[in-house]
Amino acid sequence: MLGTVRSDNWRRAFRVELRAEAIGLAFRGWPVLPGTYPVAGHWAGRDGSEDTTGPVPIHADWQDRVGTKAEQVATWWTGQPYSLLLATGLGYDAIEVGDDLGRRAARVLRSVGLPVPILATPEHRWFFLTRTGSGLTAELAANPDVALRGTGDWIPLPPSPFQHGVVHWRVKPEVCGWQIPTTETIQDALLDALREPTTRPLVATRD
Repeated sequence: MLGTVRSDNWRRAFRVELRAEAIGLAFRGWPVLPGTYPVAGHWAGRDGSEDTTGPVPIHADWQDRVGTKAEQVATWWTGQPYSLLLATGLGYDAIEVGDDLGRRAARVLRSVGLPVPILATPEHRWFFLTRTGSGLTAELAANPDVALRGTGDWIPLPPSPFQHGVVHWRVKPEVCGWQIPTTETIQDALLDALREPTTRPLVATRD
């Protein structure tokens, strides 16, 4: 009984946090949506959803709801701790990569003094937010570790829950003044990261 009460209290507090974040982003014009949430090994919140790999929008007509005013967005999180999703292809895109490439690309961007919004999931996937633009270059498109999340898609935003942890910011939007980079900027950084040596030469030492 005590465990159930604690679980309910945690879920309620988490829902409040997700709702507050959704409202704040909606006021900034971000196309946010509620998504399914993990419960006992599956994703709950949408009837007929058989997806087991990650959150999906709870509304079947989610594309028609994009751009809903913040006041209405607030009502979507009054019942359950729904995931916080960002609809892509409508001003915002995301380039998804594995954590190793993500770290290397972030290092490239940091080396030139260009912070950009980056988030990561507990499943070791990194997302670089960009303004909606062109597709991936041929080299990136051929890389199985790279994916463009654009029109008709979505990504999870912090602090969305996963089965084993929560989505979190690696670089918060506030750090870069809420400025979203072009897709070309991120793709250039990824290409530089892919081409940099993976090992450094050993430095000779004297006997």
